[in-house]
Amino acid sequence: MINVLSYTCIVVGIAFWFWGTSYLLGKRSLLFKLHTLSVSDTLGSILIVFGLLLKIPREWPLLILGIICLAMWNTMLGYVLAYCSSTGGKDE
Repeated sequence: MINVLSYTCIVVGIAFWFWGTSYLLGKRSLLFKLHTLSVSDTLGSILIVFGLLLKIPREWPLLILGIICLAMWNTMLGYVLAYCSSTGGKDE
């Protein structure tokens, strides 16, 4: 049962990766594309690491640290990218 749940988390995480990437091809604004990509990549990566956590429970400290770092890094990177794209590279 744990193997099925683990593989399900990994497959859903990979699906989130592809789903977020597919929005890059649309005609929406750059901020919408960046937001969709960063959210889907963060959720997908966290689900993949959670699937690995279920498969390899003895490595829980490193995998939990990985989940925390993914959540913090991707959130901050999204804010930085949004700020840089909204200013258009102009000095204020």
